[in-house]
Amino acid sequence: MRDHHSPHREHGDGRDGFEKRPGRERGGRGPRVFAPGDLKLLLLALIAEQPCHGYDLIRQIEGMFDGAYSPSPGVIYPTLTFLEESEMIQGDAEGGKKRYAVTDAGRQSLSEQAIALEGVRMRIDVSKRSLRGHDRPPEIHEAVHNLRHALQLHHGRWSVEEIQRVAALLNNTAKAIVDGPAVQTAQENAE
Repeated sequence: MRDHHSPHREHGDGRDGFEKRPGRERGGRGPRVFAPGDLKLLLLALIAEQPCHGYDLIRQIEGMFDGAYSPSPGVIYPTLTFLEESEMIQGDAEGGKKRYAVTDAGRQSLSEQAIALEGVRMRIDVSKRSLRGHDRPPEIHEAVHNLRHALQLHHGRWSVEEIQRVAALLNNTAKAIVDGPAVQTAQENAE
């Protein structure tokens, strides 16, 4: 949040608990495409649909983003190794390239995480639009960062009442954003 009392402060200095970060999300590296755990779940689902090589998975994900994003091998292969060590997938080296197939444990994990996988696919759609140039303005990035920071400052002091209060605030804000100004104006006029 900006300090309105000091016109010379371009970036927050942390005194109010928030900071204005220049550039794009995550310190200028661009927006995060996958939330923690999303890539593991997505790779598991893709392999369950059809056994394939790591390179094939990279191309499939690139296709999901209409070419606007392509995961690097440095992200894909360690994740495949993790899934293999977790016995969710099994790699079979044929012709010098590993072809991955889902295991029974992987299928079970997917069935238990069906709702989470649906969320991953929804986030991919949102990220795809963002990466194609429909990105949020810097002021919105700053506001999202401030919201995340405010939630982190809470440090686990979540009473039942506080959970309900914050959840209602966030859900109402999300609905107002989705509804847009036309719906809000109509609602205000009706009141």
